[in-house]
Amino acid sequence: MKFEESAGGIVFDKRDGQIFIIVTQHSQHHGWVFPKGLIDKGEDKKSTALREVEEEAGVEAKIIQELSPTEYFYQFQGTKIKKKVIYFLMEYISGDIGDHDWEMEDAQWILVDKVYEKLSFKSDKEVFQEAKKLIEK
Repeated sequence: MKFEESAGGIVFDKRDGQIFIIVTQHSQHHGWVFPKGLIDKGEDKKSTALREVEEEAGVEAKIIQELSPTEYFYQFQGTKIKKKVIYFLMEYISGDIGDHDWEMEDAQWILVDKVYEKLSFKSDKEVFQEAKKLIEK
């Protein structure tokens, strides 16, 4: 079995009295997820998370706090992989979700109360519950 560690962000923006969250649609499996990616050698998890949010969602954000890590298994080319993802709660600073890279086929701002039903995977839904409580404080 192979092990991977990724980092990413749950980015929120409060505007017009409402809270919006960025959700991205992956180009390969077409699932709706939060932007994340592998931690490169020599890169720390915070730097990775900020870089991946900029690449996959097209925006710059600031880290508010680290969330509980998620873990799951998946298969790639016949190899079972255990993946750990460290997400950070992030606040939007600037940028346009239309500027996302090729890894994502779409990026959307979703009302906070609609995010859970949009997400494709249990691990993302679980960490989102934690993030939502913090955002709504």
